[in-house]
Amino acid sequence: MAFVNAIPDYQVTVDGLDITPRLKGKVQPPGGGRPRPRLVALTLTDKREGQADELTIQIDDSDGAAPLPKIGAAVSVSLGWLQGSDVAPGLVDKGRFIIDEVAHDGAPDLISVTARSADFTGAATVRRERSWSKSTLGAIVSDVAKAHGWKPRCAARLAGIAVTAKAQSRESDLAFLRRLGREHDAVATIKAGVLILSPIGAGETATGRALPAVTLTRRVGDKHGYRIAKRDDAPGVTAVWHDRGKAKRQEVTAGNADGAKKLARVYTSEAEAKRAAEAERRRAARQAATLDLTLALGRADLYPEQRVTASGFKAEIDATTWLIAEVTHDLGEQGYGTRLKLESAV
Repeated sequence: MAFVNAIPDYQVTVDGLDITPRLKGKVQPPGGGRPRPRLVALTLTDKREGQADELTIQIDDSDGAAPLPKIGAAVSVSLGWLQGSDVAPGLVDKGRFIIDEVAHDGAPDLISVTARSADFTGAATVRRERSWSKSTLGAIVSDVAKAHGWKPRCAARLAGIAVTAKAQSRESDLAFLRRLGREHDAVATIKAGVLILSPIGAGETATGRALPAVTLTRRVGDKHGYRIAKRDDAPGVTAVWHDRGKAKRQEVTAGNADGAKKLARVYTSEAEAKRAAEAERRRAARQAATLDLTLALGRADLYPEQRVTASGFKAEIDATTWLIAEVTHDLGEQGYGTRLKLESAV
């Protein structure tokens, strides 16, 4: 598929120094031949919940002129288009990352850099021991955010949920947040210094702004992969809770108890167990139908949690409302494309 005059653009800074001109420069191979771009490939993956966004950059060092970046350096990336009849020119800020791995291989010599979201490093990965009693979900989010200097943003429909008792035992704050998210079928992540706990499908940015719904036609895609699985393999989900009054364990089931999937964790109240079971059941329903799309022209404006309408595919695909679960941007000699992982919105 040909797109007229579509020229990708990007900007990369390391510890505040703009290295874009160096990356856009050409490298003359030692043995002669056609000059090659210094930037071989840049891949940025934006994930929905509980995991660090990841950036990888490959740099041609066949002339030995590229310096090795430092571990711990801060990398900021913007992606977009310089021009093109089928694209919107301009750059979109894709965030700040911390370098945690550098490799140099050859021949031909190649520098590989791996960096992860700045908010997912340092103290957030240290295991902790603490507990809450007679609290709320919103108060817990505020406590965790305060410990790291993050801004808390807990959705109103979650903030007031009563928490009888909640323990963080030998868990990092990141692991604890992932658990909170799963128990409430919510996005639990840190974006741009904001700790977010929001129901999956709410479709909001870190500042609370609604993400616009988008329509993606088959014309914009190079490849697609649609999968649908039986929904009745696990007709229900059972969660166990400890009944202190009766000094024994009880069960609560979301859906049909016959053949239900059983969660491993023991919860402190019936209400907490019920929420966890319902969250797991909704998650399974969303993942019953999935759609992978590879867009020929990269879309730096797409984010996890955006709602997507597909057009020009099979009727069943077009009739489904989709949620973006993961976005991967690929920039290199072949141009700039975007890969999407989507699941059905329920």
